[in-house]
Amino acid sequence: MSSLAPDIAARLKRTADGLVPAVVQQHDTREVLMLGWMDDEALHRTLTTGRATYWSRSRQEYWVKGETSGNVQWVKEVRLDCDGDTLLVAVDQEGAACHTGDRTCFDAVELPTRG
Repeated sequence: MSSLAPDIAARLKRTADGLVPAVVQQHDTREVLMLGWMDDEALHRTLTTGRATYWSRSRQEYWVKGETSGNVQWVKEVRLDCDGDTLLVAVDQEGAACHTGDRTCFDAVELPTRG
């Protein structure tokens, strides 16, 4: 059972497995750092601790960003999109956001586009 405020929980539109995608940005530059997944409890922990907490789909457990790597995400702001199906988490990122050691998870390869 989650301690997430009922008014917030009522606004969330979750996937079939109870998750909401969380787009994570550096708070001051708006650089997109990563995409994580939160359930009600992860969102509650994020909002109340000031540390970004996610649900790991591969490990099936909660993880606090930086708990083992030292690459901490200090939460500055959390917003819910107009449909209630995506979170935007503005953080102050210490170190790499990506598990590969890159600053962001979107640094690796730019896909070709027309134009």
